[in-house]
Amino acid sequence: MSDYDHLLSPLDLGFTTLRNRVVMGSMHTGLEDHAKDLPKLAAYFAERAKGGVALSITGGFAPSWRGWLLPFGSEMSRRRHADQHRLVTDAVHEHDGKIALQVLHAGRYGYSPFKKGVSSVKSPITPFKVSPMSTREVDRTVTDFAKSAALAKRAGYDGVEIMGSEGYLINQFLAARTNTRTDAWGGSAEKRMRFPVEIVRRTRDLVGDDFIVQYRISLLDLVDNAQSWEETIALAKALETEGVTIFNTGIGWHEARIPTIVTSVPRGAFSWVTAKLRAEVSVPVVASNRINTPELAEEILARGDADLISMARPLLADPDFVNKAAENRADEINTCIACNQACLDHTFKNVRASCLLNPRAGHETELILLPTRAARRIAVVGAGPAGLAAAVELAGRGHRVELFEALSEIGGQFRLAMQIPGKEEFAETIRYYSVMLERRGVTVHLNRWASVDDLSGFDEVVLATGVEPRIPSIPGIDHPTVITYQQLIREQVPAGTRVAVLGAGGIGYDISEYLLHDPDETLEHWMQRWGVTDPEVERGGLATKVETTPKRAVTLLQRKTTTFGKDLGKTTGWVHRTTLKDSGVEFVGGVRYDRIDDEGLHITVGADSDSPQSRVIEADTIVLCTGQESVRDLVDPLEAAGVSVHVIGGADVAAELDAKRAIKQATELAARL
Repeated sequence: MSDYDHLLSPLDLGFTTLRNRVVMGSMHTGLEDHAKDLPKLAAYFAERAKGGVALSITGGFAPSWRGWLLPFGSEMSRRRHADQHRLVTDAVHEHDGKIALQVLHAGRYGYSPFKKGVSSVKSPITPFKVSPMSTREVDRTVTDFAKSAALAKRAGYDGVEIMGSEGYLINQFLAARTNTRTDAWGGSAEKRMRFPVEIVRRTRDLVGDDFIVQYRISLLDLVDNAQSWEETIALAKALETEGVTIFNTGIGWHEARIPTIVTSVPRGAFSWVTAKLRAEVSVPVVASNRINTPELAEEILARGDADLISMARPLLADPDFVNKAAENRADEINTCIACNQACLDHTFKNVRASCLLNPRAGHETELILLPTRAARRIAVVGAGPAGLAAAVELAGRGHRVELFEALSEIGGQFRLAMQIPGKEEFAETIRYYSVMLERRGVTVHLNRWASVDDLSGFDEVVLATGVEPRIPSIPGIDHPTVITYQQLIREQVPAGTRVAVLGAGGIGYDISEYLLHDPDETLEHWMQRWGVTDPEVERGGLATKVETTPKRAVTLLQRKTTTFGKDLGKTTGWVHRTTLKDSGVEFVGGVRYDRIDDEGLHITVGADSDSPQSRVIEADTIVLCTGQESVRDLVDPLEAAGVSVHVIGGADVAAELDAKRAIKQATELAARL
């Protein structure tokens, strides 16, 4: 008997059966936009189907050029589009998986000057004004959706997902905030609802009964003037009548100022609202957002909150997620940490999506780790993310690997990160590497400063010795109130109630959150802090934030005069900035650090301006987050001894800690050696 009986049980849809309850949720990878990339997209989905996924959903394809998300982007509106996609569907079917094409009209969210929307209400997150559709254009767009679904069937897809959430066109029709029409498609809740109902009706008419029509329904809009719960249920019942096979959960519009998928969102934070929908409909429903372990997925299904589980990023991190769960190897799952750094951040920068933990994601045909023909004896020095990735992947190819770590534990900077409130997930990566080091037979030496003598007998040496904090040249820097971020977290040096944090990069923000809040926040507290509530109580589930008292008074300082947090992640930076702002952090930019003494931190603000101001920040503790320097002591001696040396991670480049680059470097090196 498996530990995941619900998760691994088949689901009979009447005309077809899903082999288990795992759905790979839609993610735009950047491989959808050009026919030349379809072989890569086919390999990407094939790897997930081979890994056991029951139903994969593609990134969004526009039903017409007016609905493009990006200029000349993904589209399913011609027979030639459908015929090109046979490559993708055949690749998935070869591994007994099923796949659905997501039909998405961006509406006002489109990054195109040609976009058409519901009304002339401009999007706050995209450029270009939007032209409202005429009554005839609305009707034609409904038919475009249905024709796109029919083309998907021609292409060999097992179904479609109609994108009705996240603030895209269908959502824009449903909400009074964006639908100001006075014709047959707006003016009342019933008329606003007509658009998606007609789409499903015409789709079912065109595709017949033996085709999955999944509808992604917005259960929490998390914006003002949104749908009421009563309207959402009325919509669901109408769509079910018209032939929806499955309802998938959508949470939050893209313009919502509430995080829905970043790592600080508690696991399974929204399954309760899926359960509310499941009680109202008779077709299967899918739970989504921040579900990243088979244990949590099983719990949600066993509780009756949902019939299926959607995971997108967790299947980027580990395409073999399902098979590992089925084979009692769940401890080998490379768990998604919801960092967004290589997936969503890439997508929003129009770069191909991948995964920080698994650089092969989206690069399956290019980054290949085959068994080695000539096993070598390889030393890896440093057990941070770069060193761990190198050791595990090199051993996986068949090399004999020994890992040297000066500290008593593996993990490096990830062991610091996992102690930051909202970044507890990083502990999962250390757990994964601990398991894989053992399973792949890597010899691990802890508390061991590797010397040239230790390393000279190896065929290859990989230096992943990381970084150390940079100590700035400030008079009084050795004052007892001054500590580094590593001393604060790793050595648990206590901080006072008034803290000055020097440096407002990613580490400065993390340290500020560490000083302000306790880790392992409850779902109830998180919902209160961000203003999320039951949609039966408030439209769209949007409530007033409940202010919380921070643990300390924090002042965050930077030398730069640029906006604070400017270089943080595209899709996560605003969350960190909002958290610190809501916690009463004082931000002081354009600073010159003059000296530190018993009075505190003496600074000059605007030293280069016409009116510089001197100031003293009274602080019990001053935490240095002023950059890092590479630890490269072994490079020259090893090269002088004739040892083949490869430098990766922070030891190679110390600029803002970059685990994405470090793990990618390590994996590419492992593929080459």
